[in-house]
Amino acid sequence: MIFLLDAGVPVSVGKVIQTHGHDLIAYHDVLEDGAPDLLVCETAMKNNAILVAIDLDMRRIANRYGNNPRFSGLNILHLGCKEVLAAKRLDQAMSLIENEWLFKLQKPSRRLWFEITGQYLKTLR
Repeated sequence: MIFLLDAGVPVSVGKVIQTHGHDLIAYHDVLEDGAPDLLVCETAMKNNAILVAIDLDMRRIANRYGNNPRFSGLNILHLGCKEVLAAKRLDQAMSLIENEWLFKLQKPSRRLWFEITGQYLKTLR
């Protein structure tokens, strides 16, 4: 799996992703500071990456544009927990995320939408 970290996602989250053997694209490697959220989404899709976001803006975009063909292929991992918990919660959820990715690959029309909070893990199919 390939993950694109949005601006504001803690570096520790990227380390967890790499520890589990997945590829990582750092925000600053492909985008300039202050890039519009829609460009971030398009960049993730062009790289066949799962967008890792910690702010609510990306969740709203994925929700709002989910049925729009332009963003129907957006795979998103939303961290809805405090930044200090993000890496630990991701580490706990990674096997489930990997399973969801395998499920998503069975049909090209599916996308991965996974939410991690301090209290629950949630996948939307």
